[in-house]
Amino acid sequence: METVEMNSVSLKRPRSEDDVANADEIKRQKISEKSKTGNDSGQSVETVTDQPDKSLLEDTKNEIIPNEESEEQEDEELEDSDEDGDPESFADMMKHGLTESDVGITKFVSSHKGFSGILKERYSDFVVHEIGKDGRVSHLDDFSVPVDDEDPSEETFTVLSDEDKQRLEELQLLKNKETSVAIEVIEDTKEKRTVIHQAVKSLFPGLETKTEDRDGKKYIIAYHAAGKKALANPRKHSWPKSRGSYCHFVLYKENKDTMDAINVLSKFLRVKPNIFSYMGTKDKRAITVQEIAVLRITAQRLAHLNKCLMNFKLGNFSYKNHPLKLGELQGNHFTVVLRNITGTDGQIEQAMHSLREIGFINYYGMQRFGTTAVPTYQIGRAILQNNWNEVMDLILKPRPGAEKGYLVKCREEWAKTKDPAAALKKLPVKRCVEGQLLRGLLKYGMKNIISAFGIIPRNNRLMYIHSYQSYVWNNMVSKRIEEYGLRAVPGDLTLKGATAVHIEEGDVDNYTIHDVVMPLPGFDVIYPKHKIGEAYKEMLVADNLDINNMRHKIRDYSLSGAYRKIIIRPQNVNWEVVAYDDPRIPLFTTDLDKLEGKPLPVLPTDGKFRALKMEFSLPPSTYATMAIREVLKMDTSIKNQTQLNTTWLR
Repeated sequence: METVEMNSVSLKRPRSEDDVANADEIKRQKISEKSKTGNDSGQSVETVTDQPDKSLLEDTKNEIIPNEESEEQEDEELEDSDEDGDPESFADMMKHGLTESDVGITKFVSSHKGFSGILKERYSDFVVHEIGKDGRVSHLDDFSVPVDDEDPSEETFTVLSDEDKQRLEELQLLKNKETSVAIEVIEDTKEKRTVIHQAVKSLFPGLETKTEDRDGKKYIIAYHAAGKKALANPRKHSWPKSRGSYCHFVLYKENKDTMDAINVLSKFLRVKPNIFSYMGTKDKRAITVQEIAVLRITAQRLAHLNKCLMNFKLGNFSYKNHPLKLGELQGNHFTVVLRNITGTDGQIEQAMHSLREIGFINYYGMQRFGTTAVPTYQIGRAILQNNWNEVMDLILKPRPGAEKGYLVKCREEWAKTKDPAAALKKLPVKRCVEGQLLRGLLKYGMKNIISAFGIIPRNNRLMYIHSYQSYVWNNMVSKRIEEYGLRAVPGDLTLKGATAVHIEEGDVDNYTIHDVVMPLPGFDVIYPKHKIGEAYKEMLVADNLDINNMRHKIRDYSLSGAYRKIIIRPQNVNWEVVAYDDPRIPLFTTDLDKLEGKPLPVLPTDGKFRALKMEFSLPPSTYATMAIREVLKMDTSIKNQTQLNTTWLR
């Protein structure tokens, strides 16, 4: 589950008659298949803070659901390869995608006139800083390593040859039949042998070493200490008792999602990814700064990675006795640049004041629902209906829209033959959801779709039903605002602690719209006592679901429900309009720029373009682009933007 987003979006208002008259002069940009699917199908620009709702269950992370394909699982060579054939224009392909109204996003709370701008023209135009549970904003501002006499010398990292490292890695990962690796000590001194012992044990967790004499020469022999388990459990006895078991550090990353970053760190450190912990996942197409904890890996080893990793920096190291837990954060602080804006100073001031004083509707953003002709909420609805043939069909059937060529061929084969083996042969990337389902059908047979579907990782399966919950919630909130406006009314729900209660007639003046919550449907929630409560029931009845029976015969798919505020008021809202000439130059300095001493960009006083720089903090489980939508008063869906002849830039 990872963050998947489009390269950039020009959020433009509908064209005037003059614009339409000149439309023929505008040449539609053709892009290669790589660009069409660049970030896993060129998805939406949504940015969600990281804490899932309780209804999204304990292990659901920052959901962005592409065409049933997890970006972290992609084969990079395939992802980067171009497909055969003449590509359609992206705009033509996205005619089959979703608009905001398709998923219930229809209302605004502000009264200003909207204007256009480009979001994420550069990934560096979108910066996210995590806010920890203590309210501290994470920043990368220190590369120093805590002084520790127990740390090995710097020579530890250079004493082994590349060939030695390759052999040791194969031994560590049990990739061959060898039971040991012998490393000849060229310059035989006790100090040199000690460094080699330290290097093997620290760089290759799970391996032990001993010294042997062979034909008059000294060899360091590396061997497995405890079989396969040693790789997953770093050696406990090598860690000083006085040092905290977890090294906490700040991860600064550019254009990588959190899970991709952890997988890369794991590969370089030669450890399992599950020894890392974090409070939330962050966007790919952005610069993000967050805290990570790792079990029994020294700050020295982590700092050494700064010399060899692209798009990552690690710093602010400390040792603590606890890992991090998903959801323990207070939220995220965003710094966003909207380029080439058209709004007047008055419009911008009005829009930003409204964002600060009133806020925005807390909709689930477009990425929650996918962008192809088969929205993810439809699959979720079929799961809840226990209609497994439809679940299979929705995931595997051919669909119009932007998809990788091999997925198109796989779907065509499935439609023609209904043969899982034949369809799998068309799919070189087997770890996408389609491939996982096909493998399941091959294993369990076409009459046991439930077990076949169960092969898909649990988080991915749950995303579908959470998407349906979000779809219902968005639609109901739009109805609530249309019916009753921006005030609390009798029958609304509010939270007293963690418990939802109805607002009574005599108490209504004690509440504002910022106190009102709405339920995601489930078996453990109550509903409003006005028209919207009935609207929930009607919507689920229309979907052949019973609102009073949200338990599923498969426990994983039983929905307990949760409550979500309908209006979010961002904190720490600040903004500035700046002029610029070159769209390639950054408009603010990042943490890394400051550490490297890069000066602030010099901007003209009267440039060709104007940009809106905005900052705000959001609580967990809220979407930054829904805040930006409120400012611009624009539909943020890819379909709408491409049909308005938007410009897509890298």
